[in-house]
Amino acid sequence: MALKIFLNTFLLLCIVSVTWTSRTVDSIPFVVFHGASDSCDHKGVSHFTKVLSNWSGSPGYCIEIGNGEWDSWTTPFRKQTATACKKVKKMSELSDGYNIIGLSQGNMIGRGVIEFCDGGPPVKNLISLAGPHAGIASVPFCGSALVCILVDFLLQLAVYTDFVQGHLAPSNYIKIPTDLSDYKDGCKFLPKLNNEFHQNSKYKERFSSLQNLVLIMFEKDKVLVPKETSWFGYFPDNSWDTILSAQQTTLYTEDWIGLKKLDEAGKVKFVKTCGSHLEISYDEMEEHILPYLLENSTARSKSSKLSRLRLLSGHDKNTINLY
Repeated sequence: MALKIFLNTFLLLCIVSVTWTSRTVDSIPFVVFHGASDSCDHKGVSHFTKVLSNWSGSPGYCIEIGNGEWDSWTTPFRKQTATACKKVKKMSELSDGYNIIGLSQGNMIGRGVIEFCDGGPPVKNLISLAGPHAGIASVPFCGSALVCILVDFLLQLAVYTDFVQGHLAPSNYIKIPTDLSDYKDGCKFLPKLNNEFHQNSKYKERFSSLQNLVLIMFEKDKVLVPKETSWFGYFPDNSWDTILSAQQTTLYTEDWIGLKKLDEAGKVKFVKTCGSHLEISYDEMEEHILPYLLENSTARSKSSKLSRLRLLSGHDKNTINLY
């Protein structure tokens, strides 16, 4: 019994020591933007943020837009982005730079902050989990909650009307490949975010200034249509027959937002995991997210030590569901 108590105490002290050293020397803050039908208080998101903060020693913050679940469906993305911009500018902890982790449609907010937030603190890395970057061809399944009654009602209307665009947030990044004329005229957010029709060099400059862009696609994702949008892949114009890779899209070849520039510089990481939408294991978090929350090789060496300690604590095969 005494030996067991000693070992547990030693393990705890080691974890505290590694975390404290990383926090004071090698880490910068990160913020998390959650997806639709979620909130910062929900168990998956709060646990995800806490785990990554503990592992990296980096202060982690989940930034809420409005009241979470309801506003994630009903607040237009220009307003969500403006709200997020104000919040990050008020956080003195972020003034020297920070990382963004986007969860599903939270990536629309994260990218909006990077591209549109004048005078905001610099973003170093964007780590995207299941981001609808090139758009989606249908609204994600909502469920049976009260907000979903409103969603179902709005879906009965034309998706690119001003009313739907102003009251159903996911409509702001729906791109029907066979209805591009209405998309161009009516979609209020994604065309601006992707610099599609009116090129803004400032947006491209800000996005291409990232140190790393980590794009995580979930192999069994049934929420995003197509799932390849997580990698900026999408349907060809006026066709449902195939899906283009990111490198085959006009967004990439004409480099509307600097994705090609980042990719050619080796700064884009195309990552595929085996789970369903936003279902990620601790091992995958450690391999694909943790390294980009650490500043240098010294910190990465410490993360390996953290990994060994984590294995001792018995969490290596668990997963977190963030949707």
